Amino acid sequence: MTLRAPNKNVLPFALASLTTPLFVHAQTVTAPVVVTATRVEQSSFDLPVAIDSLNAVQIQDQKLKTNIGESLVRVPGTVVQNRETYAQEQQIVLRGFGARSQFGVRGIKLIADGIPASTPDGQGGSGLFDLGSAKRIEVLRGAFSALYGNHSGGVVQIFTEDGPERPTVSADIAAGSYDSWRTGVKFGGQSGSLNYIGSLSRYETDGYRQWSEATKDQFNTKLTLAAGPKSTWTVVANYLDQPNNLDPLGLTAGEVAQDRRQASPVALQFQTRRSLDNLQGGLVYEGAISDIDTVRAIAYTGTRSNEQFLAIPLAVQNGITQSGGVSAFDRDFWGTGLRWTRRTETLTLTAGADYDSAQDARKGYLNNTGAIGALKRDEDNTVYQAGGYAQAEWAFARDAMLSAGLRYTRVAFDSKDNFICTPTLVTAPGTRPGTCSGSTNAIGSVAGGIRQINPDDSGSATYSAWTPTAGLLYRLSPSVNLYANAGRSFETPTFIELTYRPDGSSGLNFDLKPSTSNQYEAGVKAFLGTEALLSAAVFLIDTSNEIVVFSNAGGRTTYQNAGDTQRRGVELAADGRFGGGFAGYVAATWLEAEFKDSFRSCVPVPPATTCTAPNTTVAAGNRIPGVPNYTVYGELSWAYQPLGFSTAFEARWNGKVMANDVNTVAADAYFIANLRAGMEQNSGNWRFSEFVRVDNLLDEEYIGAVYVNDANQRFFAPAAERNYLVGASAAYRF
Repeated sequence: MTLRAPNKNVLPFALASLTTPLFVHAQTVTAPVVVTATRVEQSSFDLPVAIDSLNAVQIQDQKLKTNIGESLVRVPGTVVQNRETYAQEQQIVLRGFGARSQFGVRGIKLIADGIPASTPDGQGGSGLFDLGSAKRIEVLRGAFSALYGNHSGGVVQIFTEDGPERPTVSADIAAGSYDSWRTGVKFGGQSGSLNYIGSLSRYETDGYRQWSEATKDQFNTKLTLAAGPKSTWTVVANYLDQPNNLDPLGLTAGEVAQDRRQASPVALQFQTRRSLDNLQGGLVYEGAISDIDTVRAIAYTGTRSNEQFLAIPLAVQNGITQSGGVSAFDRDFWGTGLRWTRRTETLTLTAGADYDSAQDARKGYLNNTGAIGALKRDEDNTVYQAGGYAQAEWAFARDAMLSAGLRYTRVAFDSKDNFICTPTLVTAPGTRPGTCSGSTNAIGSVAGGIRQINPDDSGSATYSAWTPTAGLLYRLSPSVNLYANAGRSFETPTFIELTYRPDGSSGLNFDLKPSTSNQYEAGVKAFLGTEALLSAAVFLIDTSNEIVVFSNAGGRTTYQNAGDTQRRGVELAADGRFGGGFAGYVAATWLEAEFKDSFRSCVPVPPATTCTAPNTTVAAGNRIPGVPNYTVYGELSWAYQPLGFSTAFEARWNGKVMANDVNTVAADAYFIANLRAGMEQNSGNWRFSEFVRVDNLLDEEYIGAVYVNDANQRFFAPAAERNYLVGASAAYRF
């Protein structure tokens, strides 16, 4: 796959302009206050971890406010891959974890206002995040994220903004290329002891590619009641509806060269698409029980429904043990947590426990070229995660602080199979005597050397682990902090990864084991006067039993454990404010993620498109697919307050990304630039704003994401070429 090379004349100028101070009289730069690392409010500058926080301006201003990738591009160590389809949520990769995900976010804990946006087994979706009402997003990488349980890569947590002091209502609209538009209404304020905020939005697009139309409706609200001088009750609720979002699937290199905007022919044949709705709500109590002790309790519940049409050949779907080409589930989930914190002048102690549960009624049907056919799968799946943790921050000397934590996590899976077809037992609904629903093969017959039965595939598995972590921060000077940390994390398979066995036989793949990672990090955080904040981190992560894609064919992905892997890298960030309204920001990451052990994998040999037995050796030293070896993001902005005018030039440079374990196919490196500008006016109780932005200013043709190990060579998801967005908003304060 060959893509157009970056413009070599533009790139040096762009990077130089982003890192060169233009004026000497600076505005003040401060480190953000975060809570994810220690579960208490603390300056990120004084923590021995890599954690970044994005504020409301960085999330909302002059943006579409629909995809988390619009903002997370600013965070070092973070990559968001965009497949240009809302049928598959954006894929977040932290320090190389999450790259294998075929659906949504994997290996990273997602949290929205204290409520997990990840299931207990580790599968999540950032589409639940309402960016239009976000106060901040925190991204925690490294060892201390293990204190949140079942994942390896880190934690991404979003916080809804509080209502303003005066009741305010606002409306905004944005429209751009590919018939895309978003409109939203937000209202909030303070009434006595009640603070409230609510946000409602709709997004529609025809999509950059053929067969990628989408609709997204979202509502988010937060109500906070001050029950006393030191206690609050908070109610949060979120609703998401995405009906019939179309999925163009990946393309081969030849198809990209022919027409990068086309849908895969099988996407049109099987009308691949997804419908999703999610409703959840929670109640949070926070209160002081003494001058130094506080407690926090949370309870939440929700429902989620998903129906996805996959491109699986009808001949494959015909097998008695096959689950069909339509995957559907209805999920009920709930959870609770309790935390105690004691804060003194030199010591902060935190201890807590949490429990999360999800129950899926999952079914599969034949996909008769876009129409739902006979039932092929019927099972009830339950997974829960239970854990307890303790952590402490001890300022044992004037210039040093020790942080440590320990968590015990238990994850349990249980599956009850309600679809059984054997010569003596038939439970599949709609089955005629001697047949199994949806298959023309007779029960007990032999096809392709395989006896045609669908046995009881019920089963269960439980995984548990202790995950310790420790860190040390040393104040070299009032403006320079040095730190180091180390810890251990573990990551179980998800139900999606357990669903299919690599050898094609029926039943869950309980041979798949959790992976464990030993993580090490050292870094520095420094202020350059009041002009700039710099941070740098080096890290090393050794993982055992890495979960990898075994085969990926016909809409079905199977997984196995490889041997050891290693991720090592460097993260840099610099944020500066210069005189004359200028500001600059740079985030850069170098990452080497590779397999340390060789292992056997499955690559179909044409004309075959499926594979059930290992036939290929993945060599030690190969790069882990889906992970760019470097990323650079830079921004130079300028604001002229007398006119309410602001503008910014954004630049992003991503390295080469391997598409398969054997490293024979890759998406090339690319450079893209964006330009945005806007105005703001205030008149009495009114505030107006307008903006325009041009993304991919240089009209670069590049690959936005890869489908790892795709058996049909459909590895590539082309990203949009030059595109435009204009928007306006109005707000009124009562």
